[in-house]
Amino acid sequence: MQAEYVIVGAGSAGCAMAYRLSEAGKSVILIEYGGTDAGPFIQMPAALSYPMNMKMYDWGFNSEPEPHLGGRVMATPRGKVIGGSSSINGMIYVRGHAKDFDHWAESGAHGWRYADVLPYYKRMEHWHSGGHGGDPEWRGKDGPLHITRGPRNNPLTRAFVEAGREAGYPVTGDYNGEQQEGFGPFDATIYRGRRWSAANAYLKPAMQTGRVNLVRAMAEKIVIKDGRATGVQVERDGKTEVIDATKEVIIAASSINSPKLLMLSGIGPAKHLAEHGIDVVADRPGVGQNLQDHLEMYIQMAATQPVSLYKYWNIFMKGLIGAQWLFTKTGIGASNQFESAAFIRSKAGVEYPDIQYHFLPIAVRYDGATAAEGHGFQAHVGPMRSPSRGEITLRSGDPKDAPKILFNYMSHEQDWEDFRTCIRLTREIFKQPAFAPYAGKEIQPGADCQTDDELDDFTRQHVESAYHPCGTCKMGDRNDPMAVVDPECRVIGVDGLRVADSSIFPRITNGNLNAPSIMTGEKASDHILGRSPLAAENVEPWMNPNWETSQR
Repeated sequence: MQAEYVIVGAGSAGCAMAYRLSEAGKSVILIEYGGTDAGPFIQMPAALSYPMNMKMYDWGFNSEPEPHLGGRVMATPRGKVIGGSSSINGMIYVRGHAKDFDHWAESGAHGWRYADVLPYYKRMEHWHSGGHGGDPEWRGKDGPLHITRGPRNNPLTRAFVEAGREAGYPVTGDYNGEQQEGFGPFDATIYRGRRWSAANAYLKPAMQTGRVNLVRAMAEKIVIKDGRATGVQVERDGKTEVIDATKEVIIAASSINSPKLLMLSGIGPAKHLAEHGIDVVADRPGVGQNLQDHLEMYIQMAATQPVSLYKYWNIFMKGLIGAQWLFTKTGIGASNQFESAAFIRSKAGVEYPDIQYHFLPIAVRYDGATAAEGHGFQAHVGPMRSPSRGEITLRSGDPKDAPKILFNYMSHEQDWEDFRTCIRLTREIFKQPAFAPYAGKEIQPGADCQTDDELDDFTRQHVESAYHPCGTCKMGDRNDPMAVVDPECRVIGVDGLRVADSSIFPRITNGNLNAPSIMTGEKASDHILGRSPLAAENVEPWMNPNWETSQR
């Protein structure tokens, strides 16, 4: 078993790299522990709450008890299936704000400014505006990743954007284009009514070249000889094997599993490795550190008219929706139901948005449980740039053991202030005239939850992960002791080894992380192939001219 390149993880970045390397004529072995993505629960967009809660498709990670959330243990789903988390996520497509990438470059990830990554976003995208505005010049037109917009037929979906406008916020035709700030339509990785995961967009075409071999196995450690990665030790069908890489090994196993695999291979904080009896190959104290995520809260309202999706929330209607989708790939089943979005700033003096909204025309939890009130609607809201940092550490030296995940959520005073702001700004939006025909009582947090202490208590009990973990193998300058990879994604201190996935993000980006994860795989491919990066595009994104003096 050998190839020029061995990639660990058939997720968002891994699939993109397999596609680009095979396109360049290289031989690739892609190691993936999870199985097939066939079946309606993954492919049907409206069924998104199912695969995330299925052992068959999810690694089933949980955090350690979170000290600032009253000891709550938080679910940390990661895709254990081809396509990785792009096969079980909410299909939301957000590039991130231009300033996010400029910050990366300033913090040592040279060559990753917005001007540098924009051409890779364009290369990967095939954008369909669906007649909902936006400027195609900012978007890709013929990439493998199809991005579409829902029909936006529900009156609540339209009311959300109108309420934002009434509250004095900008409206944007495309938050992934020139102007992120404001209210507007959501982009989704959905195409012809199906989830357009990294597996559908990249892996399946790559496999057809005959140069990509997908191997189902559990990666146990990277084989390193004389300071160079030469292959991957795996367990397959109960037997230990080594898969050899004649050129490079590339880890794209997620922000949870990539640092775990590095540490099992002797790359990480020396003292921590010694505690688990692992020989140190490279003392990199940053491996597993810098863990970040987005938290969010569901602000739920009862609806006074039967306009929400609640009417479909019964066995009979779900059956009808499923049947329509199976035979025609149309109808309610063909949308993830997240069709209106917003990015706003929390206060004057914040240069670019630091709060994101996902609007949903039903009051429902991620696990599919609806509010007892019946018809309703909700906004998922949360801050984008929490100062809290957590860590991934080994539970043991056994590759089968899940790592210890401690997000250290809400460990900073700013987090609490941010969530109070999020709740109060959302309530104001829901009080706008656009919602007057529909808005009933507030289900959650509820009208009796008003003071700072009451809001903090509610946050502690009800805040949820948005499932955007990243940052645990930080990319930075080679002289930065906490950097794990350099700006070409090469692991510092070991030859022939790279990491390319959301674990290398120096800081979390605005919005959902699937798009920047795929972009990372796209850009890393050019570094791996020794190609000159695509020419930078020095365009100026829109910044609110009054950001220093006003919140909107």
